[in-house]
Amino acid sequence: MGPGSEISIIIPVLNEASIINRTIDGILDLPFGGKVEVIVVDGSPHAETLNSIERQGIKKVVSQAGRSYQMNVGALDADGEILLFLHADTELPRDALEIISSVMRKGEFVGGAFDLGIESEKPVFRLIEMAASIRSRVTRIPYGDQAIFVRREYFRAIGGFSEVPLMEDVEFMRRIKWAGDKIYIIPKKVKTSARRWEKEGVFCCTLRNWALITLYSAGVPPARLAAFYKWDAK
Repeated sequence: MGPGSEISIIIPVLNEASIINRTIDGILDLPFGGKVEVIVVDGSPHAETLNSIERQGIKKVVSQAGRSYQMNVGALDADGEILLFLHADTELPRDALEIISSVMRKGEFVGGAFDLGIESEKPVFRLIEMAASIRSRVTRIPYGDQAIFVRREYFRAIGGFSEVPLMEDVEFMRRIKWAGDKIYIIPKKVKTSARRWEKEGVFCCTLRNWALITLYSAGVPPARLAAFYKWDAK
């Protein structure tokens, strides 16, 4: 994997017409010596988010709704050697693509993620960020809002994301861990929107998330957990 590596950035969306252009502009403005491919996968049959995209050269795909389905569909359409799965409300660090390329050129890692950053000045979010950083390093299981990246061929060989309504990121990272393969946590923060915490309340949202991961770890199927978590930006 040389300096001219291509990174395919896959963005699963649902009702994100209001922010998708800012997200794409932010990606395409990042400095990078290789090629960048942006794939937006819309879970709405009416493709409202895709229809609002202003930039040319963006791959637009309509899929069954559900983040795991959408990311798998995007990965099938990807040409890049590296797949980066990015939430529409998450902003990458300025040198993110250069760092990813550098990490993956070493050959010892199959993928990785960034530290979590939350776009808010409230001190409570610094505690959430700190907890996420410690958790990621202890468990080696980063979450989807940390901008997971992986070698394309490895992703396909391991079977992609399990097509479940929830916890696809955790399940995917667990498979990598159980296979004995290594990921790299980049010590720079992505900046993700605080909108869900602000809408639901910081305490309630955080407690709900902790409860979901605890129940999932105890063996509760994702389909049962999905009733407590609705992925919809509206």
